[in-house]
Amino acid sequence: MFPALPKTVSFALAAISGFICDWAFPDKNLWFLAFVSIAGLVVSIARESAAWNFFIGTTWGIAFFLPHIAWAEYAAGGTLPWIALSVSQALFIGFAMWVFTIIRRWERISNNMGFSALAFAFTWVSVEALRMTIPWGGFPWGRLGFSQSDSPLARLAWLGGIPLISAVIAVLGFLIAAAIFAALRVNMWRVGLALSACVALIIVPFTVPLDTQAQSGTLNVAGIQGNVANPGLGAFANRQEVLNNHVAGTHAVAGRDTTQPLDLVVWPENGTDIDPQVDSTASALIDEAAQAVGVPLLLGAQEYPESGGRYNVSLLWQPGVGVIDRYAKQLPVPFGEYIPHRDFFRKLYAGVDLIYTDMIAGQEIAVVDVPVARLERTVPVAPIICFEVGYDDLIGSAVRGGAEVLFVQTNNASFGHTNESTQQLAMSRLRAIETGRSVLHISTVGVSAMYTPNGVEIARSGHFTAEQLVGSLNLRTSLTPAVVVGKWPVYIVSAGTVLMLVAGSVAGIKQRRSRRQMGTSTTSKKPGKK
Repeated sequence: MFPALPKTVSFALAAISGFICDWAFPDKNLWFLAFVSIAGLVVSIARESAAWNFFIGTTWGIAFFLPHIAWAEYAAGGTLPWIALSVSQALFIGFAMWVFTIIRRWERISNNMGFSALAFAFTWVSVEALRMTIPWGGFPWGRLGFSQSDSPLARLAWLGGIPLISAVIAVLGFLIAAAIFAALRVNMWRVGLALSACVALIIVPFTVPLDTQAQSGTLNVAGIQGNVANPGLGAFANRQEVLNNHVAGTHAVAGRDTTQPLDLVVWPENGTDIDPQVDSTASALIDEAAQAVGVPLLLGAQEYPESGGRYNVSLLWQPGVGVIDRYAKQLPVPFGEYIPHRDFFRKLYAGVDLIYTDMIAGQEIAVVDVPVARLERTVPVAPIICFEVGYDDLIGSAVRGGAEVLFVQTNNASFGHTNESTQQLAMSRLRAIETGRSVLHISTVGVSAMYTPNGVEIARSGHFTAEQLVGSLNLRTSLTPAVVVGKWPVYIVSAGTVLMLVAGSVAGIKQRRSRRQMGTSTTSKKPGKK
């Protein structure tokens, strides 16, 4: 469909395009660069060679992921894990470009700009879903949709979640590339058609209805950001200090002069690394703080079962009673919270043993029932723990399970003064729109924030500060289209991608046979020697 560029130009363009894609995400938030970056990638893969386009896609991916997850080097305390993770994710982009190259051999795709753009989007969304699944539960960071928290496209999350936003970005990038090539050919009709489609895709999200009204009352919440003294790998070396900081923040909230009585206090992930269910000192400190505010406390903690391992949990603490409900993280982070195939990877990198106790996956959906005296009922809430905010179905299942508000409890202390915190915060904002739920995103060190169900920020903390966010969150029970349909659109898109891949493979075989036959025919017609 597009003329091929010299290989050196394609390589350089792919590298530059991948690099600027990171600028679409926090902290730069130049969201429109996501479209430009994808356009550059599309231009770079104009050659017919699937192997070459795999290389180009991987190049784009490495140039994107290295800066995008630079915080991985800081958190892991070494360059090797950061580079290994970046390259592994870049290979998925290379695979996507290989797949699309095969697909466009089907003439129905290659001869139609609209079909080509949709095929590219289908491929991109399918491979994003794949890299969120394998290996070891996948890795959700760097999905195109997560770049649009400040963009008009964010409103599409209500309709189809992050996959729909990613798909629209892919289409926009493809159409921009088509417009560029049409302009070079002075085909102004084609330029106008492509750019008109781009404008429509930017305008359409404004028609998406985003309801923010309370449907089942409001919840008055305080989020406690306790802070730590030493960011980085040693952030939780002094577990007692971290617990004390969150206890002190809770007492500070209790001493506030406010006309709105609190219903719940929320601590972040790792608000205490000392299990209050077995440690009497931690239990006494937490219960004293809970009794001071006079409401339940939802706190992030660690559990160490006698059978071994550990759970990353969100505990619901009732003043004077103790733990009355809990949620255990369902998706521990490989190489961050547990080490798969430890003996093998120890040979490659001795640092794996910094994680000396592997985390166990919880089995229950993320719903905890909070007794709220003011409302005279229990309120089901969704405690989402750290990286779980990146996984669509985990959050969707919690909302379908009755959660009326989302609490994203996270610990960003290990990532230091990097932009991992704000990247994650952008995900929470999009989740508010996607689920039609208010969100409290509370971190040990920040950045923490509160969002209305349409993604409007109503409170925000600093980074590496001790603060308390207090606000009233609207409770909602209706389900957005994105939550209702769940994973089915991605299943359908993935199935469509596989079918197009088969059709493209068959078309490619026919094309090669035709070329061979033409070559044989040409050879047979040559006059022989006399």
